[in-house]
Amino acid sequence: MSERLSSDLHDLLGEAAFIALAEHFGGLRLYIPQTMTGDHDIAKAIGLEEAQRLSNRYESDRIAVPLARELRARHYRAHGLSNSKIARKLGIRLNAVEKMFARMDSPPEKGSAQLSLDI
Repeated sequence: MSERLSSDLHDLLGEAAFIALAEHFGGLRLYIPQTMTGDHDIAKAIGLEEAQRLSNRYESDRIAVPLARELRARHYRAHGLSNSKIARKLGIRLNAVEKMFARMDSPPEKGSAQLSLDI
């Protein structure tokens, strides 16, 4: 069920908002209000537009927010974080991060995300 919910949330919110949701609420059973406002904690964490999509799909329901550790680890690695920083962000030990990347078919290279430049 968790993998299906992860996939549904990823498709609904997009990667950035799904990662933000997991960072802020991962591991919690989260009540999704019927009407989402900009001052709600969910909207503050992932943005109002994405929070409204979440509300439209799961209104008045509780969801068990996935930790999405592997997706987050890939994201953090692609943005140049060291394994020790990734471990701290995921709340796991360093060797668990190293094992996670070792098990991946194609682990991301450090700093492989395309960075946007503000000029």
